[in-house]
Amino acid sequence: MTSTAERSPRTRTAPPATPGTPAHWMPRTNPSRRARLALWTAVLLLALAASIVVAVALGPADITPWDAWRSILARLGIGESPLSTLRDGIVWELRMPRVLTSAAVGAGLALCGAIMQAVLRNPLADPYLLGLSSGASLGAVVVIVLGVALALPVAAFAGALAALVATLLLAGAVGRITASRTILAGIAVSAVLGALTSLIIFWSATGDSYREILGWLLGSLAGVTWPTASVALIALLVVGGPLLLTGGTLDAFAFGDRSAASLGVPVARTRWVLLGATALLTGGLVAVSGSIGFVGLVVPHAVRLTAGARHRMLLPLSALTGAVFLIWADTLARTLFDPKELPVGVVTALIGAPLFAGLLLRARRIS
Repeated sequence: MTSTAERSPRTRTAPPATPGTPAHWMPRTNPSRRARLALWTAVLLLALAASIVVAVALGPADITPWDAWRSILARLGIGESPLSTLRDGIVWELRMPRVLTSAAVGAGLALCGAIMQAVLRNPLADPYLLGLSSGASLGAVVVIVLGVALALPVAAFAGALAALVATLLLAGAVGRITASRTILAGIAVSAVLGALTSLIIFWSATGDSYREILGWLLGSLAGVTWPTASVALIALLVVGGPLLLTGGTLDAFAFGDRSAASLGVPVARTRWVLLGATALLTGGLVAVSGSIGFVGLVVPHAVRLTAGARHRMLLPLSALTGAVFLIWADTLARTLFDPKELPVGVVTALIGAPLFAGLLLRARRIS
């Protein structure tokens, strides 16, 4: 008598799973999907490199992209710069740190948005959903009003983490911490911290501090230096790098908590590790750039239209797309009304809101 295994000779082979994902559950990656991921990654990397060079060249200093490229290579020890000392300084000391910071912030916010939408199973989730933006804003406003501008990044980062702790404590105070309770708690904490920020501005802000506070609240990359850029780039590398490897685990969350648990995923622990990591990354980025909306909300949805919902593709492509998007949004912010400069958060809202509305209408037609 033949056994069931003999009658059904299927083999269950699987590649090494993403950390935290059961190896027996993850299917073999489709070769065509791998090829598509490689193609889109190559296209976006080229777009990112071209965007950096062109964005560095754009401005009133009359620098061509080719000269900017040669100047960058000269700083890296390859060839000689064709630019004068003044223009070379404009490229490397003024524009390059700003462009790299915008790329890091855009990549990090888009990555955090994609992860939070999967973990919380909410298509409207973004990096600021848990009150992080309001907490960072409160910390920043306090130090600006006190006249301690040098402590602004530290205060913003501390405020973002304090907001996360308050959100989790409030969600846990009403029972078991669930995704829906966490979202509701985040909305409540955000409202309270936003009210406190407005109160401090109303009672204490005077003179030029109003302009500085408004610029930070709307998001701005003006005045970014190499130390500031280093903070954003290190945060993206140290925290965002490991988050890129969580695609398999996030795919398990798409089936719901119970299904994910049946697949061997430690749901509660994994959720809070991922939320904590995204909060840490968001806090570091917000401390550098201020509150920049719509990147973490819109970019993952736009990428899903071409890459699909599998997070192994969605996460890296969202990060690259977010980097390119914010580079051009910031370039528009500083050049569109030159010599005046818009807060980059205004540009992302003007672009992101109609784009998100278009995505909603497209989803409705498809469904």
